[in-house]
Amino acid sequence: MKIIIDNKIPYINGVLEPYAEVVYLPGSQTTAEVVKDADALITRTRTLCNETVLRDSNVKFIATATIGFDHIDTEYCKAAGIEWVNAPGCNSESVNQYVSSALLSYAKHNGIELARKTIGVVGVGQVGSKVAKTCEILGMKVLLNDPPRERAEGSSKFVSLETIREQADMISFHVPLNRQGIDKTFHMADAGFIQNPGKKPLLINTCRGEIFDTEAVRRARVTGDISGLVIDCWENEPDINLDLLGRVDFGTAHIAGYSRDGKANGTKTSVQAISRFFKLGIDDWEPRDVAAPSNPVIDLDGRHRPQQAVLADAVLATYQIENDDKALRNGTHLFEQLRGDYPARREFAAYSIRTDGVDIETKVKLEKLGFSLLPG
Repeated sequence: MKIIIDNKIPYINGVLEPYAEVVYLPGSQTTAEVVKDADALITRTRTLCNETVLRDSNVKFIATATIGFDHIDTEYCKAAGIEWVNAPGCNSESVNQYVSSALLSYAKHNGIELARKTIGVVGVGQVGSKVAKTCEILGMKVLLNDPPRERAEGSSKFVSLETIREQADMISFHVPLNRQGIDKTFHMADAGFIQNPGKKPLLINTCRGEIFDTEAVRRARVTGDISGLVIDCWENEPDINLDLLGRVDFGTAHIAGYSRDGKANGTKTSVQAISRFFKLGIDDWEPRDVAAPSNPVIDLDGRHRPQQAVLADAVLATYQIENDDKALRNGTHLFEQLRGDYPARREFAAYSIRTDGVDIETKVKLEKLGFSLLPG
């Protein structure tokens, strides 16, 4: 058996070698010629798995170590008898950490009290649900929009996109890319959505670049129809619109889901799926070498400080979005390298907090965010 693995997928070296010939390649080099004698692929979003690549190959199974799977031509795979899996939810907490850092950093720079703001969460799946919960912890009013869930569960928890457009101070998008159909999301944030919104919102995109109509969003930022932008996912990556980058509050290289925890989860899902399909007997395999943070204990001083500032200190001690923003602005030509060589980042659950003068309510919120509190 032969398995081709994207060489940027971590924690997988040596795992499958006892069972197969394993070839590690950059995603861009996973071509039709390379895969023709492969039995399985383990990929990321940069590897197109379509008829051009897969036709006349021996591929029987594809595992993508990502939530998104629009790089896989699922219709062709079905017709060709190729099974595939993605890793739903694998990096949901990582994206939640990213959005938390973005909101708290934006609030800090602009003197905003988040507890007085309303946020619209568009797409309430595994990522959006966590973002919504975090925003509630931060004291925000949260509006949820998810038409597929609303059709399945009823309308009591959900609002229309128009309601979010009219009422939200901030809007965070967490939808899959659907180019057509009743749940089309391609260019969801277009000129019609953005022009003359109720509150000139901050827009956040951590799902797919094509959710935003780049020119419409750029123009709305120029005219002031939107007050701010946080963009991690861009149209035409890696050749992103540099004028738009110059107008965002925070811009990053599609790394919101790139925590070590999220990557480990994606690898785990892929390995276990390969094992089940080929009956390798390692269905419960998990990465065991995920490095701890360099500073796993956070000291928080809550004396005479507002709650938001204390929560911000905790969140930003784990991840500062400004560092990734600076890296992209200083090296837009290195977009793919910034992704492939992304530095270690651990999620909230990898940290413990030692408090001094922090009130009970704030401690409860820290625990709800996922932190562990040290006694004392």
